[in-house]
Amino acid sequence: MGPPLLSCPDGREIPLSEQKGKTCRLFAAVFNIVNSIIGSGIIGLPYSVKQAGFPLGILLLFWVSYVTDFSLILLIKGGTLSGTDTYQSLVNKTFGLPGYLFLSVLQFLYPFIAMISYNIIAGDILSKVFQRIPSIDPENFFIGRHFIIVLSTVTFILPLSLYRDIAKLGKISLTSTLLTTLILGIVIAKAVSLGPYIPKTEDAWVFAKPNAIQAVGVMSFAFICHHNCFLVYGSLEDPTVAKWSSIIHVSTVISLFISIIFATSGYLTFTGFTQGDLFENYCRNDDLVTFGRFCYGVTIILTYPIECFVTREVIANVFFSGNLSLVSHIIITVVIITVATVVSLLIDCLGVVLELSGVLCATPLIFIIPSACYLKLSEEPRTYLDKIMSCVMLSFGAVVMCAGFIMAVTNPQDCTHGQEMFYCFPNNVSLTNISDYPLQLTTQLPDFNISILN
Repeated sequence: MGPPLLSCPDGREIPLSEQKGKTCRLFAAVFNIVNSIIGSGIIGLPYSVKQAGFPLGILLLFWVSYVTDFSLILLIKGGTLSGTDTYQSLVNKTFGLPGYLFLSVLQFLYPFIAMISYNIIAGDILSKVFQRIPSIDPENFFIGRHFIIVLSTVTFILPLSLYRDIAKLGKISLTSTLLTTLILGIVIAKAVSLGPYIPKTEDAWVFAKPNAIQAVGVMSFAFICHHNCFLVYGSLEDPTVAKWSSIIHVSTVISLFISIIFATSGYLTFTGFTQGDLFENYCRNDDLVTFGRFCYGVTIILTYPIECFVTREVIANVFFSGNLSLVSHIIITVVIITVATVVSLLIDCLGVVLELSGVLCATPLIFIIPSACYLKLSEEPRTYLDKIMSCVMLSFGAVVMCAGFIMAVTNPQDCTHGQEMFYCFPNNVSLTNISDYPLQLTTQLPDFNISILN
């Protein structure tokens, strides 16, 4: 039998012993990190900019991405200082059993809720795609969200989630990243073609808004990938902090670039009308957006297994000392996916749940816990840059967590799931070929908007 082979994102299979194998794993790590960040959360970034105010929202995106970059490296540094190789073991060694259990709950809940949201989004988006097929009854059971969720789970999600080595998802992550780039192009195109015909709200260009704290929660939900960073780090050939830092810098820059373009293009198109799920803003009879919905639905399905890896690892570490037999691996995977699927079939709008997940799960995992671990483990002087930044992150995270929770409960985001926006049918004029009706729409939309708002 020949040497073990490694599947690279470009389809190559090469011996692990070769130098090319190391390069291959570096690329796989980058794509896995980017894919983990650019998941369901990206679709809510235009909404987070709306909450914060456009200028402040863009600044907050830079801040959250910088903190994500810094804290991902800080986690691996903490693991090196403590001699641990998982997030849970790091916190266990630093804060004992209470800290370990607290982190385990957070580390399980965040990806598990993400899995539920992925199912819901995939079901909603793909059902709208299939409804556009000619001669298909929109009420057909086989294009309904429930059937699509079950079918995609059994056909794609479960087989991919049964992998035991996250590095094998490198090609899947590359495909997901390329599809996300295609979706980004569609959002930019619609900003150019549709944006001028959507009336801008009065507060569209306000620098800052009171809901900025909630916006940070949504952005944190979008950027977090800390729960699987040790998995990706462990998949590297000869892992080092320096190598990890390079991977994280590249991954964060790519993710930030995609996020800013996506958030800006989406918000400039709809301004104050921007919904929590950007695809809810587009009209169902828009064929280009229908194609974008299909690409996003596929992206969500391909991202799901990475989150499943994390939930399974948490259970393995807490109850099985990190070692799962093949049978246990299969049973736990099936149970996790089954529960997530059942919940997603019962809920069709997560709204405030995702917002709460951002402030209560993502914020501690990004801002608070990595900083607290490093501050306790590091013997560097207090004036050391990493320690100063850790103190700032910890304080900022505590404020976001507390204030964000209060605001999310007292001022939850609206759920307009499945509703067509008013501009989709001004006097029954389709916006699919909007270039055919420029004068008509520019005269009709403002009047229609005033009648709706007043």
